[in-house]
Amino acid sequence: MPDFTTDRVAFTHREILRVFSGVALAMLMAAMDQTVVATALPTMGADLGSLENLPWVVTAYMLASTATTPIYGKLSDLYGRKRILQIAIWLFLAGSLLCALAQSMVQLIVFRGLQGLGGGGLMALAFTIIGDVVAPRERGRYQGYIGGVFALASVAGPLLGGLFTEKLSWHWIFLINLPIGAAALVMTNRALGRLPTGIARPRIDYLGAALLMGAVTSLLFVVSRGGTMVSWTSPTVLGLGAFGVALLVAFVWHERRVAEPILPLPLFRIPVFTVATPVVAVSAMTLFAGIVFLPLHLQLVLGTGATASGLLLLPLVFGMTFGAVGGGRLIARSGRYKIFPIVGLGLAVAMYLVLGLAGSVAGNPLWSTLVLVPLGVGLGLVMPVMTVAVQNAVDRRDLGAATASVGFFRSLGGSAGVALFGAVLTWDVSRRLSAAGLPDLNPRDVLEHGTSVLATLPPVARGAALNAFAGAFETLFVLAAALGLVSLVMTLFLEELPLRSAKPAEE
Repeated sequence: MPDFTTDRVAFTHREILRVFSGVALAMLMAAMDQTVVATALPTMGADLGSLENLPWVVTAYMLASTATTPIYGKLSDLYGRKRILQIAIWLFLAGSLLCALAQSMVQLIVFRGLQGLGGGGLMALAFTIIGDVVAPRERGRYQGYIGGVFALASVAGPLLGGLFTEKLSWHWIFLINLPIGAAALVMTNRALGRLPTGIARPRIDYLGAALLMGAVTSLLFVVSRGGTMVSWTSPTVLGLGAFGVALLVAFVWHERRVAEPILPLPLFRIPVFTVATPVVAVSAMTLFAGIVFLPLHLQLVLGTGATASGLLLLPLVFGMTFGAVGGGRLIARSGRYKIFPIVGLGLAVAMYLVLGLAGSVAGNPLWSTLVLVPLGVGLGLVMPVMTVAVQNAVDRRDLGAATASVGFFRSLGGSAGVALFGAVLTWDVSRRLSAAGLPDLNPRDVLEHGTSVLATLPPVARGAALNAFAGAFETLFVLAAALGLVSLVMTLFLEELPLRSAKPAEE
């Protein structure tokens, strides 16, 4: 099998920092874009006159980015990281510019899909490139920094989105990507020149890529839209679900028979990979319970504004950054990694239980800090560690595919988590509203349009509705704690291999 062509000379610390700066900037652009857009969605729908199709602005990006994540990983193994990352940046920038120029909702949805094609590569390749230049024992430190970038984007995005939408226009949330992307292109063009350039005669598994994209797109549509836009028992959902499963079976059958599979199935024979990927998926579900639904809880139940809710989430971001960066440094110092996700998930479970039993503490700045900082630390200790564990366990020629697979399962878990928590929240609120004598109030209207719907109710009915939402959010946080416990139990089976001290170029 042809191997990578590279000069095999180790990177200096200065070169590593230059590489890290370029990929971190590209990842910040992609991570922040998702949260920026969410804030501006109502304004986009009103401006383009198509509120009913608004969810597709998010869904189009999610489907494209998730389906292409493992493909980017394999292509970077075949053609080299620099070329594939820069293609992803160009696609993302082209999609951003077209989104800013969109004149209709259909155009915006299509261009968001194009933007997602680039976004999937930015998220996947950032972790892979760090794995190319840093020894596994030191890798956790840099993976932690990237985790901190993601945490920062989770709160900075909504704040910037609200600022651009209110002071300028929603078009600027896409235009701001152009200077950031241009800087990322310049930095990566210089910094990534010495990365592996790929194999001599790459063979692309086009059929495998098509089968995987079709399967993931079909199943993600079912998970994200089923029960909300389309009934679970509708022919569309049932048909797409069956079609997605059939494509997935065909993909597995095909991947066992090709020389360069998109997702190498032998990876699933590696115990660390087999445990880490479901842990990442379930942990991502618990992560999104905080990032997506805590702001909703603050705005709907406690009556805080969009900006105030973003500020109240800063302790969560600080905690995630501290957990990711601090955990990476401790891994580099100790050479051990298994203990950190165990401790992190234990913290997350405990703090979600506190929110589930007394969710109103999130509205008090002092109590919010005491709960959300440990929650963030716990969540920050999980994702980067699992990436380090997988990269340390796989062969170097599969580094891109393995790292992208971790990102793929993280995206799947996040999407499934948002859908699951949304369905549970809607069901529980409906049940509580019926018990309170308000069966005609649709929870989805409140979730989509905010407190303006509740403001039209009489005071007594408004109080009953707020109590229903408060109780449902507490149920949601208890569910997040239960999922965190499941992830914790799975982590106990993670094999801890000695972290290699040699850099990839020295091996």
